[in-house]
Amino acid sequence: MNSTIDTMRAHRSIRKFKDKPVTASVLETILSAAQCAATSNHVQAYTIIQISKPDMRQTIAGICGDQAWIVQAPVFLVFCADLNRLQTACERHGKEMAQGYAEQFIVATVDTALLGQNTLLAAESLGLGGVFIGAVRNDPQKISELLDIPKQAYPVFGMCLGYPDDDPPTKPRLPLEAILKQETYSFDGTDALLDAYDSTTRNYYRFRDSNLKDETWSHQMAEFMGKVMRPHMKDFLNQKGFFLK
Repeated sequence: MNSTIDTMRAHRSIRKFKDKPVTASVLETILSAAQCAATSNHVQAYTIIQISKPDMRQTIAGICGDQAWIVQAPVFLVFCADLNRLQTACERHGKEMAQGYAEQFIVATVDTALLGQNTLLAAESLGLGGVFIGAVRNDPQKISELLDIPKQAYPVFGMCLGYPDDDPPTKPRLPLEAILKQETYSFDGTDALLDAYDSTTRNYYRFRDSNLKDETWSHQMAEFMGKVMRPHMKDFLNQKGFFLK
């Protein structure tokens, strides 16, 4: 164990923040560290947009299901997968960029996710906390119009950051044996592992400090995965120039 692993294991989503600003120098430190995340072929296919105007935050919060912390957090960022700089690089050297391929979408989205995870981890290492906001994809077209996000770029998630004014417990994760396979993929032991994890998560939900409920992880996931999730995304991504080939 070391301080880095301690920080990683202590992660939890923070939605209440102290009325304490995050200075520009602290945010610069966080984001410059986040840029050191792995990136496929060094493409760095992402852009971060910081939103500070209260009216813009309020509009985005409404799109995201009235998540008040978007308005209240000292820092709110929107992370975009972005191929536009790569297009410019091609033009500078007289090359025509291949466009619309699924692999480009995967590369840009993975790059953006790694950048986001690094951002939150760096913030937590400095005593801040935050929460990812996937609900920017509730209406990605509207978000794109508000933030002038061009074609070949799309909003993947938002992120609230600030100094925590809450101390929620960490949620128990699946046992390592459930996700780590040896040599080949195997379902052996899955049911027993899920039985044990359901018991763990039920106890967590029943005895945590707030929002108590009697629910297991598998039941929660069955409800979640039984719903159609953002069916507009495919057409939206096609319009943005992604996933055409």
